[in-house]
Amino acid sequence: MAAPPLPGPLAHLAPLLGHYGYWAVGAVVLVEDFGVPAPGETILLAAGVYAGAGRLNVVAVAAIAFVAAVVGDNIGYLIGRVGGRTLVHRWGRYVFLTPKRFEAAEEFFGRHGGKIVTVARFIEGLRQANGIIAGTTGMHWRRFLAYNALGAALWVGLWTTLAYLVGNHITTVYDEISRYQLYILAAAAALIAAFVVRHFVRRRRER
Repeated sequence: MAAPPLPGPLAHLAPLLGHYGYWAVGAVVLVEDFGVPAPGETILLAAGVYAGAGRLNVVAVAAIAFVAAVVGDNIGYLIGRVGGRTLVHRWGRYVFLTPKRFEAAEEFFGRHGGKIVTVARFIEGLRQANGIIAGTTGMHWRRFLAYNALGAALWVGLWTTLAYLVGNHITTVYDEISRYQLYILAAAAALIAAFVVRHFVRRRRER
């Protein structure tokens, strides 16, 4: 069966998917999830379109993407756990991340990190960095693994299913969802900022 033409921004992935199929999906999602700039979400959408056209098996695409996402984030977690703290203490002052502020961030992430790890999967930038941040701030690995797996399952399930069902209309649907995602991101950022301010005020009162 001939490969369907991929719409708009997905078109450049056609040669990669055509040549490597499932391997391309797994490799691109994996490297994106430990911080390497790669089109992980885009290739997941493209693979979903191919699955809808019968070129790939949708269950295999979802399973491979899920495993790659979890493994990639755990590599990021290991990077953060092993070298992140040293980098923060050495270079953090240049971006105004003092040891005191980092300690406060650690405590905040310890309390609310699970929610952040799950939601980060849907936010560009945070998706690539959340494993490293979790490792650097010392989040317990089992807790990270559970929330990370939940986020990966929701992320893979959403985009694979949508791309599979709507086919070449996926870019239109994706653009609409992304538009609302900006509002959700703004609300989440405001909520996190409120938690941080509340945390600092409480610590100051305790002292």
